[in-house]
Amino acid sequence: MTYRAGRLLPQHVRTVTFGTRRWRGLDPEQVYAFLDQVADELEHLTRDLATATTEGERIRVALRRWGSGHTDCRRTRAARNRWWPR
Repeated sequence: MTYRAGRLLPQHVRTVTFGTRRWRGLDPEQVYAFLDQVADELEHLTRDLATATTEGERIRVALRRWGSGHTDCRRTRAARNRWWPR
């Protein structure tokens, strides 16, 4: 099997090669079919992670912007509400 150590990417899974054994071993077609499934899933997860990272950054920026626009707001002690106790 030839694979460079490091971050595993879908293209690494798709291009990995295995040595063949003539008398015993795994069916190469099954191995490569499984590797294709693994690569597809890895690609899907990589896209999901990129989307989540982008969305998280967008939310952080919006929260910072909102917070900087409300620096003059101070927490005041509200009068006790007998209907909705805190």
